[in-house]
Amino acid sequence: MSVEGAIKNPKVYDIDEILKLAPLEERVYRLRCVEGSSMVIPWIGVSLSELIKRAEPTGNAKYVQFITLNDPSQMPGLSTPILEWPYSEGLRMDEAMNPLTLLTVGLYGEVLPNQNGAPVRIVVPWKYGFKSAKSLVKIRFVEK
Repeated sequence: MSVEGAIKNPKVYDIDEILKLAPLEERVYRLRCVEGSSMVIPWIGVSLSELIKRAEPTGNAKYVQFITLNDPSQMPGLSTPILEWPYSEGLRMDEAMNPLTLLTVGLYGEVLPNQNGAPVRIVVPWKYGFKSAKSLVKIRFVEK
């Protein structure tokens, strides 16, 4: 996963480095859908703020953009022209730094499966599920 943009320390992280950012925590959050359904999930990960501290955002970084994997060979649904791919989502810097925002690598005591956003996804418990982007390949710190 590439971490880039308005930061002092751009870096490409492999999964082993992500797992070592901080001790992994299990957090039980409710994932809500805009269509009204929800479920309670025991996520495993580290606070996104741990990664942000290492990246050292500059004063120009107002938002954090999350960009997902775009591989039609693994994800045949990407050829459907409903959304632009890769999927991109964003948070304000204060939302991204909130200690509840989780850089997630697992759920239900197991490694995160592909259908749930492997190997890394973001979970933002006070937002609807579409803000919790799956299969992250890039995190960008941007001004707009």
